[in-house]
Order: sequence, then C-alpha cells, then structure tokens
Amino acid sequence: MELRKDPITRSWVITGDDIPEAAARPDPVCRFCPTSTAPVQQTALLQGQPGAAWSARAVVHPNPLYRIEGDPSRRGDGLYDRMRPVGAHEVLIENPRHDGHIWNATDSEIAQGLLLIAQRIQDLKRDGRFKYMSVFKNHGAAAGQEFEHPNFQLTATTFVPRRVLYELRASREYFLSKERCVFCDIINQETQQNLRVLELQGDFLALCPYAPRVPYETWILPKVHDSAFERFAMNRPNSMRDLGALLRRTLQRIRTISEEFHLVLHTSPNTQHPSNTMGYWKTIDEDYHWHIEILPILASKAKSYTFKEVYFSPVSSETAVKRLREAKITS
Repeated sequence: MELRKDPITRSWVITGDDIPEAAARPDPVCRFCPTSTAPVQQTALLQGQPGAAWSARAVVHPNPLYRIEGDPSRRGDGLYDRMRPVGAHEVLIENPRHDGHIWNATDSEIAQGLLLIAQRIQDLKRDGRFKYMSVFKNHGAAAGQEFEHPNFQLTATTFVPRRVLYELRASREYFLSKERCVFCDIINQETQQNLRVLELQGDFLALCPYAPRVPYETWILPKVHDSAFERFAMNRPNSMRDLGALLRRTLQRIRTISEEFHLVLHTSPNTQHPSNTMGYWKTIDEDYHWHIEILPILASKAKSYTFKEVYFSPVSSETAVKRLREAKITS
C-alpha cells in the first residue's frame, strides 16, 4: 500500500493491491468489550467509575491504513508524487457498553469519549512527522461502519486532507481581508437571525449550514473561539458535558431522518510539523475555528453523494432546521 497524489485535485489517495479476496467476516464476539480476551494494542485508557475497567480507551486499528514506523520517503514519479503510508490509525472506544452509543449514553459517558479524543490528538501532535489528525465516526452500512461497538476512528497523516485544506485556505484569506474569524462571524450572524440554529447548549451551538452539501447537514461549534479542539477540551474539561449533551440530542434528531451518517471533527493541523508552506500556520490560532460536521445519508437522496465538488442538496437548511426542531427526542 502507498499514498499517491492526484496532480489535478491535489488529493492524496491510499492505494495498492493488498485487497482481501473475500469480504471480512464480523467477529462472533466483540473484541472491544471489556470482557473480550482478543489481543489489542492499547495506546491510551481513561479510568472508569468504581467497579468498571475503564470509561474510554484507544487501541491500534486491527487492520491499520497507516503505520507509525518509518519515514514517509516522499518521492517523485514523473509528474506524480508518492510516499509510504506512515502515520497512525486508532480505534477510540468511547464507551465500555456495547450498546452505549452517543444518542443513548449519559452526558458524562460522552464527555469521557471526547476527552479521550483530545488526549490522543494532543499526544500524536508531538510527533513532528504528522501534519493532521482526522477523527471521524461512520455509522451504518452505507457510511462504511466497521465495528458494532461504539467508536470513533483517528488517523494521523503526513498531509492535510483536501476538505480541511480548503477550509484552512478560506479561513486564512477571510482573516487577512477582515481580521476576523469567518466561523465566529457565521456564529454571530446565525445567532442573530435564528433561521438555521438548531439548539444552544452552554458554550456550544448546533446549526444547519447556509450552503449544505447534503440534506440535514449539521455543524456543532463552540461559541468561544479556539482553533484546536484538543486544547479547548483539555483547558475546559467540564464543558465536555455540555458538548456531549448537545451532540447526543443532535444525533437523536438526525436519527429521526436517517440512522446512517458521517461525523467528522475538524481541528487545526499540527503547527509543530516542519512545513511552513505559504505561511498557513502563522495566523491559524486567530483564523481557524474547530467544529464538528455531521452528514446524514439518505437512501432516497443518492444524488447528494454523486457530486464531490458541486454538492447537491434538495433540502434547504431552513427546512432542515424546522424538521429537526420538531423531531421527538428524549430529554
């Protein structure tokens, strides 16, 4: 397996011929439950309540796309670029309960999972080889869910994913023009207009973005400016309960529309990485704003995923907010 760069879109793609001949079979016993005896390579653990083995823990992915050993060895291949898939790939087990998903977990349980995410990002950013840490949750077969046990996945890569790179560039350009964070301006306008705000909880708000890529796309952002989720979470650990509550209620709402979704955390890249190309990191603490993006998958709206650059969404944000606000959820 290796990483190859598309010279037109500038996207890195992991590819190779290491393809299993048959589809992987699900494990008869969950390897991530506390009672499992399956061998796992643990990287971090948060202690649980008295009588519990742990509250959240991180393990190396059983079949990692990226491996932590070695050097990327980026090299040219004519006009193309290629490099070894050096990085990290972890499964962040957010709850010891096999059925402890975010939408039916307690706020304290969710907060522990969020703190584990922050700790793992913070730790991996100490490695100067890694440029970006992606944290995501794929739920449902159409979303590419791998494991039944409640989990996030984390990948540390030697490049910044294209979608995040677009955000970084746009945020930097906006800041250079107006000396303000574009996300903060979005929060201020959306809060004032109250057309697309789904819910407020403590220092956080959930909203449907003005130009959604898919129906019912929802963002969760902190009202307090910070470019890095891990710094925010470690400096304000008590606020993770509010974030957990808002995340739980938001996913409950979205699951009244679709049970399948992608969830992605966007945080700042690793400023310790030696690359200073185009000066991206010089104003990043002022121009970028961490946030969570949730993209539901609607089987009846398959066209939502047909176009990757010009997205199609047949449901406006205003209509999406109205329907999600009216959804019946538990308190």
